[in-house]
Parts: sequence; C-alpha cells; structure tokens
Amino acid sequence: MTRYLKPDEATLRRTLTPLQYQVTQADATEPPFRNAFWDHHGEGLYVDVVSGEPLFLSTEKFDSGTGWPSFTRPVTPDAVTVHEDRGLWSVRVEVRSAAADSHLGHVFPDGPKPTGMRYCINSASLRFVARDRLVDEGYGDLAWRFEGGVLPPAPHTDNACAVPAPGQGPSCEATLATAVLAGGCFWGMEELLRKIPGVMDTEVGYTGGTFPNPTYADMRTGRTGHAEAVRITFDPAVLPFTTLLEDWFFRMHDPSTKNRQGNDVGTQYRSAIFYTDDAQKADAEATIARVDASGQWPRPIVTEVVPAGPFTRAEDYHQRYLEDNPGGYTCHFMRPKRRV
Repeated sequence: MTRYLKPDEATLRRTLTPLQYQVTQADATEPPFRNAFWDHHGEGLYVDVVSGEPLFLSTEKFDSGTGWPSFTRPVTPDAVTVHEDRGLWSVRVEVRSAAADSHLGHVFPDGPKPTGMRYCINSASLRFVARDRLVDEGYGDLAWRFEGGVLPPAPHTDNACAVPAPGQGPSCEATLATAVLAGGCFWGMEELLRKIPGVMDTEVGYTGGTFPNPTYADMRTGRTGHAEAVRITFDPAVLPFTTLLEDWFFRMHDPSTKNRQGNDVGTQYRSAIFYTDDAQKADAEATIARVDASGQWPRPIVTEVVPAGPFTRAEDYHQRYLEDNPGGYTCHFMRPKRRV
C-alpha cells in the first residue's frame, strides 16, 4: 500500500506555490469563482497537492453555486479528518487530509442526495489526475470507480453559502482577496507584482473587452476592447488593497499616459483598476485622489476604475514570462515614492 507522507518544511516551501502553502499550511481560504477547479468538469481524481493522497472523485463533484469545488463525499471515509472550527464567528467543521494534515476546506450538511453533505474545498489544496492518467500515476486501483458511465451529481445550489438564511451572511468566507490591475504589458507588471510580500498568486490575461474568450492574436489588434491585465490573489491582512495600489501599482507604471506604456501604444495597454466589489472601488478612487495630490506624477492620473468582468487567462507562455526569459522586454520599474 502506498504511503502518502507530508514533506519537510523546506520541501514544502520549495515545491508549493505561496497560495498553496498559505491554504494548506496556514488554513487560508482562496477567493470564490477565481480558482482552478470551481468550474472544472474533467473526469478523474483530485489528490492532496502536498502528499498526493487520493481525496475526491469527479463522480462526486457537483455545482454548489459557491465558487469553490464541492463534493458529496471523499474517495474513502478515512481519506479526510474533520475538526471543529470557530474561526468565522460561528462553529464550522474543518476538513483536513488524513495523511499530510493539509487544510482542505469545510464540510456542511446541506448537500445533495444521497449523502446530504457538501465538502467545500479549496482548489489550491488539490491536484487533478485525469482518468486516463490514473494507472501511470499510481492510482490504478481507483479506475473501477469510473466504470459504467457514472455521472456526477446534479447542481445543488440551495445551501448556506450560496443562499444564506435571511439576515445571515454566508457560512463560507474567503480570507484571501483578488485584485485585477492593468498597466501596460503584463509581463513587466507580473514580474514586479508576484514578488510583493502578501501576494499569494498571479496570472496574466485579458479583461475589459467585449470579444468572448480572446487569444493574444485577437487582443493585440486593439479591436477587442481588452486590456492586458494581471489577476492577483493576496492576503489583505499583510497587504491591504490601498497599499497594493499606492505603494506598488502607481509606482511601477505611468498612470498619467492614456493608452500607453513606454513603446506600447493602444487601448490594450491602458491603465485600469477592475474592482471586484464596492469597497475596492471606493479604495481605488480615494487612492487615485491621494496619489494625484502627492505630485507623484506631473500630469493627472488617467487610470480607469471599472467593474471587474470576465477574465480570460493568457496563453501559458505568457505566464511569468520574465521569470523564464529574464532578458525579455519590459518597460516597468519602481519609481521613488512621493508623499504630500
């Protein structure tokens, strides 16, 4: 029988992304609807990202309307452990992996039949193994679970997270937040943003346009309305949104040049903050006023503040481009900060 072991601390720090580490080792909760598996429909097995221990099958995954991957039960009853959690002004039941003790999420008694349970799990805690890879990756003993064309449960969105009781908040809350920022070529933006203390994860993509599912070839024409942008997952307890904007975003690009950064010209290179809620909108507008008053830039800031819409992840070769190509093009650098 395979033993699934938790690596030592040095190995965890080296092999996990900051987001994966923060979720599995520090009990963080990633943002809903902005994670890898909330809308994933592949056929296969979800395993612990730390140890590889089998956790959940796609045949038990359902759409809960919460924005997190949800399952009716684990692959075996002893695959997970449960613990009382009083960390969100209420008593919840935390779910952890049995072998590596990774924080996975929480379980609620408001799921679909036949179990009536909803295992609400962080994508960052999981790695997906496709059905046709089960044997090659050592999970062949689970292949029989997919025989007979088993279908996953139907959507079940009447739960305390998706539809809280009147006068109550949802029983699931993220401890991490999302920001979507545009400021010219996303290569240079991401290279600076991903190194900021408190940033857990970054990905580059296209947003703000009307053309569905654009590719880089579509976006670069300037006719789709999209901007090159970076979606950032961050810990607001370490990095408040206003600090991210004032101390970093408004210093790493020139927000006073309309539709341009360096040699890059066009609406796809505009400066923009795509806010995810009203609090971010208010913080963005207040920060712009403060930076304008500071004299940081000799001309008025022209950064757009607009609601976040669909975000299309850019092609893989764009992700962390300057990390893989340190001599690549960028026009982004940090300017000294001026204060009023």
